[in-house]
Order: sequence, then C-alpha cells, then structure tokens
Amino acid sequence: MISTKIKNEMTDNQIQSKEDLVIRFAGDSGDGMQLSGTLFSDASALTGNDIATFPDYPPEIRAPHNTIAGVSGYQVHVGNRIYSSGDKCDILVAMNPASFKSNLKWAKKGATVIVDIDTFTDEALAKAGITENPFSDEMEREYTIIKAPISSFTFRIGQSQGADKKTSDKSRNMFALGIIFFMTNHTLDLTFRYIERKFAKKPTVIMLNKAVLTEGYEYAEKLEVIHSKIVDVAKCTTMPKGRYRNITGNVATAWGLLAAAERSGRRLFLGSYPITPATDIMVELAKNKGLGARVFQAEDEIAGICSAIGASYAGALACTSTSGPGLSLKSEALGLAVMTELPLVVIDVQRGGPSTGLPTKTEQSDLVQALYGRNGEAPLVVLAASSSANCFYWAYNAAKIALEHMTPVILLTDGYLGNGSQLFRIPKVADLPSITPRLATPNDPDYRPYRRDPETFARQWALPGMEGLSHRVGGLEKSPDGPLSIDPENHALMTFNRQEKVNRVANYIPNQEVTGDPDADLLVVGWGGTSGAITMAVEELNNEGTKVAYTHFNYICPLPKNTGDILRKYKKIVVCELNNGQFLGYLRTQFPECPMQAYNKVMGLPFEVGELKDCFTKILGE
Repeated sequence: MISTKIKNEMTDNQIQSKEDLVIRFAGDSGDGMQLSGTLFSDASALTGNDIATFPDYPPEIRAPHNTIAGVSGYQVHVGNRIYSSGDKCDILVAMNPASFKSNLKWAKKGATVIVDIDTFTDEALAKAGITENPFSDEMEREYTIIKAPISSFTFRIGQSQGADKKTSDKSRNMFALGIIFFMTNHTLDLTFRYIERKFAKKPTVIMLNKAVLTEGYEYAEKLEVIHSKIVDVAKCTTMPKGRYRNITGNVATAWGLLAAAERSGRRLFLGSYPITPATDIMVELAKNKGLGARVFQAEDEIAGICSAIGASYAGALACTSTSGPGLSLKSEALGLAVMTELPLVVIDVQRGGPSTGLPTKTEQSDLVQALYGRNGEAPLVVLAASSSANCFYWAYNAAKIALEHMTPVILLTDGYLGNGSQLFRIPKVADLPSITPRLATPNDPDYRPYRRDPETFARQWALPGMEGLSHRVGGLEKSPDGPLSIDPENHALMTFNRQEKVNRVANYIPNQEVTGDPDADLLVVGWGGTSGAITMAVEELNNEGTKVAYTHFNYICPLPKNTGDILRKYKKIVVCELNNGQFLGYLRTQFPECPMQAYNKVMGLPFEVGELKDCFTKILGE
C-alpha cells in the first residue's frame, strides 16, 4: 500500500482547488508520453472530471534520439466544463533536454516543470542545441522546476527486479506519471488495474511498472516544494447521467458508422488504405467483425474507394477513409459515385499539407478539395465534425444522408479531432434517428434507374438480384430512363438534377443557430474542429462584458437555409479557420454583400483561446 500519511496530514488550505488544469507530457518518441497522457486522462474521467486531449506526434518515424524533430507530446485538459485541450499548460513533464527546450514555450509563467535530470548530460544538451545552462536563475524564478532523477530511480527498481536497462527505461514514464498523480490528488488504483489488464501475460512487467509508478508517487510525497502545488480539480457538474468512456475522434467515427449500419439494416463495408491520421478508423472497424463490419485493406487509395463503390452497388453501407493526399487520389472515383448516384461515405481526417506536408499535425485545408475537387459538375454533400466525441454523430449523420438521398457524402474531421479524445456518453442505437434507405420495390413496373422522388430528387436503389429490376448504371451519361445518352439537352437536365438533389438536402437539415450575446456587433464564424477553442473564447469575452456572437457550421454543402439571414444581421463578421481562408472564400461566393474578414492559422496547431480573444477584441476596437 502507498503511504498517504503526509497527504492526510495536510490541511485543506494546502490543496488548491481549480476549475481546470492543463498538463503536457513531452519526451522522445518511444518514451511513452502518449500512454502517460492517456492513463492520466482516463483516471481523471473515471473520478468525475471532464476532459479533452491533444496528442502531438512528430512527423518523422523515429527521428534521431533527443532531437527537437523527435519530440512527442500529449496535452490533457481536465476540469468542470472542458471544450478544448487548453492553451498553455500548468504542469509540464519533459523527459529529456530536447523536449524541455521545445515545449517550455507551452508552459504558463509560474508553471511546474518536471524534468528527468539524469538525461541532461553534456552530450544530450549539445544534441538538443542547448549551449548554456538550461536552468538559469531567471528561469527558476519564472517556473517551479522539479529536477527528478527519474532514470536512475527507474533503473534501480529494475535492477532489484532483475530487469535490464532497456526494459527499465520503458517504465520511466510511469515514474513521471506517479508524480503527476500525487500532484493532482489522485490514487493509483485505477492505473494499477489497467497495467494488470494490459500486461496480464507478463507478470514481471506488471510488477516493474507498478513499482515505478509507486516510487514516483512517493518521491513526490517527500518533496516539500510539491506539497504547495497539489491541485484538486473541479468535477464536472453538467454531464447528464449515463455510461461514458474516453473516446478518440477516429474511434467515435468508426462507432458512428457501425451504429448507422445497424439502424439502417445495411451491412457495413469499409474499403480503405492506411494513411495518417485516418488509419485508426479502419483498425477499429476491423476489430468489430462480430457486428457485421467488413473491412478491406486495399493496395492503394483508388482501389479502396472503387471497392466501396462496388459494395454500395451491391447494397452495403459503403465507406472509405483517408486524409488529404488520399482524397485527391479518390477524386476520379468520386465522380463515378456522383454519376451513378450511389450512397457512399468518405471520411477525410485532414492533416497539414500539401503533399506529405505535416502528416501528424492538424489543419483544415481540404475544404476546397472536398467541395470542388472533381472533374465536371460533380456535386455532393460535405459535412464537418466539430469535436472528438461528436465524430460519432456526424459519421452517423453522413451515413443517413448518403442512404436517404442517394449521394456520396464527404465527412471532414482532422488530426486534432481524430487523435484527440473527449468524454463520450454512449447512446442506445434505438434512440438514434431512424435511417430509411431508398430501396426500390421488386417487380415495380414503373422502375427506371434515374426516376426521382419529387421531394428529394433522389433516385431509387435497386440491388443486384431484385426481381424485375434489371438496369445499368456507370460513368457514361444516362437518360432518366436508363439508356446511354449523348443528347446535349439530356446532359443539361441530368446535370441540373444531380445538383438539385444535393441542394434539396437543405430541406432536411436544421437551421443554423447563433450563440453568445444577441446584441453583438461581431459575429464569429467557425466550422469543423475549431469549435472548442472558439466556444471558450466567445464565452470568456461575454463573461467579461464584451459582446460577441458565434455560429458554428457542421453542414457545409449545402449550407443551412437561414445562413444568409444570419450573416446579414451583423456589422462585422470574422471567419476563423486553420487554413488560408477557404470557408471564407466559399461564403463570399454565396453572400458577397456580407462584411466578412478572416482569422487564419496554418501552423499545424489548433487555435488557442487567448489568440482568438485578442483577435476578436481588436476587430471590435477598429
């Protein structure tokens, strides 16, 4: 048992109460920072905190040890009402000089910085580009720096259990996690149970990790300077009762597709090719073959989407997942799906580009490609998720629209949402909106491949084998009755019909909503994964007496029918996005009379609340 004598003797005045706390774990790739962050966020969620996380991977695979290029980070924001992974951190864990140098800029002034002092050798300092004393007097005044001998403690514990140095080093992250657990007033029981489950067949690994975690906790317990830093973070008071779990956006997306398949009665098929940061969608679905999911790992992106189109023709809820480079490769086949008017869900987990770009960083730069990146007039529906948790609902919604309106749907998420995580209240599938695929009726004497519903303009879905419904679809233009046609007027008609079908989806989506101060002069516009940071910025400004309104778009094409009415009400509009102004340009084409300006960020990083507040305040002051 861990001694809690010192903590029990503390007065309530020695334990700070905070509404929220931001912790950042940083080290080399392979130091276990992602695992430490995940374990801390899971423990926090299970004890009642709301959470949001931000994994920050390096783009290189196994960059040289102890270099800036190889630093891997994981930020966790815990507290009462959490919308984003936070700006600057209250506690920074840096496992080597390179992670210390590259991540100190993310620490608040006055933050606690925990370093593995054993790694700060002359050689390591030089390799990280540190030429002076890393802990100057000025720095020690600005931060509380805990120089913990993490490597030597971990090695000593490993030796006592017969583990070699390489095995011991893999547990260094547990020592740092033990310190964090003490500082955040957590017990170790939940993490002990995780270690026991994860390494059930490796009892020696269980013993080592539990011993190192305990040693880190007790090391913090003995440091007087840490006692004044212990924080009790506010528990969430706004979440409705239910069954929750910590979920990443990619897993939530996969679950949303599974739920849609069950609700629609269609078998789920994913034809895909691995690509960062979308691969985990395919991995998660492959784990759920028992729920009827069929996953085909294709040889390339083109084969992935073409197999999905074939599955859709055969009657499946067909999907393909990718990121920006893969979406460009799928563009020709997307045109085929538009021409054949088959339901198809395309998940694009956006990353920094162009080309290979920043594959592990986040960006919103695929919007124009999603809207227009096909040859010819090839309209389709574009949606965007706005949080890691609601990736579930937007994947479900994408499937519902695809199946009920017989159209391809592109769902845009991004690396921040896909890799990040939030608390997710698991719904009952029976409580989700119904999905009614537009299936044809066997032996319908009036069936025609492109006969349209007068309300939606969607065609019927006749599956191979349905009696009396033999037909042909393909990439060549057809007439409404089905045969090939090169008639100019027919092509114009079919082009109009395909566009009108997408336009009429607007009749089946809710009106756009506005939050914030109803008397504001400034309207903030966001879309996709920027929602958390913008929501917090607008809320804080309104609480401080600055009048700001906010509207966030998830339906991109078509836009909600009242979009123009909203935009025309405001004297000033700022569109915030992680690109060079793609959504702003799209809105300007449709509402050129509205006074819109841009706030853009293209750094592979999400927005910070502070920078948004500064931007909005400046615009209001102009």
